[in-house]
Amino acid sequence: MLSEKDLAQLSNRGISTAEVNQQIDFFKSGFPWMNLEKSATIGNGIFQFSTDQLQSFIDRFDQQKSTFSILKMVPASGAATRMFKSLFEFLSTGEENKECTTFFDELDHFAFYEELKALIENKDDSVDILNKLLGSAGLNYGQKPKGLLAFHSYPDGARTPLEEHLVEAAAYASNGQNARLHFTVSPEHRKGFEELVAKLIPKWEAKTGIQFEITFSEQKPATDTIAVNPDNTLFREADGSLLFRPAGHGALLSNLNDLQADVIFIKNIDNVVPDALKQPTISYKKALGGLLLWILERISSLDKALQENPSSETIQEALKDMATYLGFVPSADFEQKTEAEKVTTIRAVIARPTRVCGVVKNTGEPGGGPFWCQDAKGNFTLQLVESAQIDMKKEDQKAKFHQASHFNPVDLVCATRGLNLLNYRDMNTGFITDKTKDGKELKAMELPGLWNGAMSDWNTLFVEVPLETFNPVKTVTDLVRPAHQNG
Repeated sequence: MLSEKDLAQLSNRGISTAEVNQQIDFFKSGFPWMNLEKSATIGNGIFQFSTDQLQSFIDRFDQQKSTFSILKMVPASGAATRMFKSLFEFLSTGEENKECTTFFDELDHFAFYEELKALIENKDDSVDILNKLLGSAGLNYGQKPKGLLAFHSYPDGARTPLEEHLVEAAAYASNGQNARLHFTVSPEHRKGFEELVAKLIPKWEAKTGIQFEITFSEQKPATDTIAVNPDNTLFREADGSLLFRPAGHGALLSNLNDLQADVIFIKNIDNVVPDALKQPTISYKKALGGLLLWILERISSLDKALQENPSSETIQEALKDMATYLGFVPSADFEQKTEAEKVTTIRAVIARPTRVCGVVKNTGEPGGGPFWCQDAKGNFTLQLVESAQIDMKKEDQKAKFHQASHFNPVDLVCATRGLNLLNYRDMNTGFITDKTKDGKELKAMELPGLWNGAMSDWNTLFVEVPLETFNPVKTVTDLVRPAHQNG
C-alpha cells in the first residue's frame, strides 16, 4: 500500500502509480522468456556487403549526407570500476593475479603511463603504484568514467575515448560541415566531460574544419525502477522512503527519444581505436548509414504504392520487402484479413522506427546475438537477444541461442524522427536481478535493454561488419592489445 509520503516521492520523480504497480506485478510473475525461432544468418536476416555494395552504400551516404541532419549518440554513463576489478582485488587480498601481472609487465605501454610516472617515486612498490593510479590522491582512475581515461598514445599526448569519438564523428557522423554528438553521462561525471569538451573543440575544429555541437544528458529519475524485498513487498530505506534504482541502459531510451535527427549513430564509449586503425570503422559506418537511407527510400516508395494501388501484387511485393529488409514476417492469420486490412497492417509496420545493426562473427564473446523471434501476436521479427532472456532449461531454445553465428557489438544506425519511441518497446523483456542494500537482500529490475526489448517493435536489418571494428575495453589490460596500441 502506498502512503501519502510514497505518492509524493513518486510525484517528485515523475513516476506514476500505474508504473510502480506494473513493476511489482513483474516482480511477482517474472518476465516471459523470449521465443527463439532460429538464429539470423547471412541471407536470412543478416546482409553481407560485397566489395561493390560496400562502396556503393558509402557513396550513397557521402552524396546524400548534406541533406540530412546526423547525430552520434554515445552511452557514456558509469565509472570504470569494473575495468580495474583485478587490480582492486590485488589491493584487497595482496595476491597478484594473471591480469595484475600483465598490467605491471606492460606498464610503460599504457597511454596513461607518462602521467602516472610523474607521480611515482623510486621507493614505490606495486601497492603504491596502484593507489596512485586508482586512488583519489592520484589519477583517480578507479572512480572516473571510461570516457575520461587515457586510452591511446599519440606524439602530441594521450587521447581519451571522448576525444576518439569526436575524431570519428568528424569522419562519418557529419554532413560535411557540422558534427553533432550526444553523450549520456552520470551527474557526478558531467562536469569532467564538459570541461574536456571545451578544451578539445577548438583543437579539432581547427584540424578538421568541422563545427562540433556536443550535448549531454543524464538518466532521468522517472526511468528508475522500484526495489522490493525477496517476498515482493516494497523495500524501504531506514527513513521509510521507497528505494528506486537505475534501470540499466534501457532507461536511455527516454534520452534517445528526446534527440532530433534524421540519422542517429549509436556506439558505446569504450569501442574506439587509434587513428591508424580507424578506416574500417569509418567505411562500414558510412555504408550502414547509406543502407539505412536506401531502406528509408524503399519504405517511402512502398507506402506510396500501397496508397495508390493496394492490389494483391503490391501487397505481396511489400511482404517480400518487409521480410528481406525490415525483419518482419506477419502471423499466419494475416492471410485471413481483407486487402484493406492487410494494407493497414503493412503501413503500420513500415511506419515504425528503423535501425540497421552491425553484427560481428561470433568468436565466443559474451553478449546477445541476432535472432528471428516469434512475438505474442504470432509475428516473426528480427531481434537482438541476450542469454538472460532465454529459458536455458529448454534444450531447443538453448541450442538455438548457441547456434548464433554472430553477436551484437552495439553498432547501430537509426531513423526515429517524429516517433515516440516509448510506444515501440516490449515491456515484457525486462530483467530481474538480486542485489543488497545496507546488508539487506532485495530484488531490482532493469527496463528492456536499449538495443534489445526497448527496440523490439522497430524495423530491423542486421549487417555483418568486420571483427576489427569491435574493440571494447572491458579490462585494463585490453588497452595493451594491438587494437589499442598506436604504432
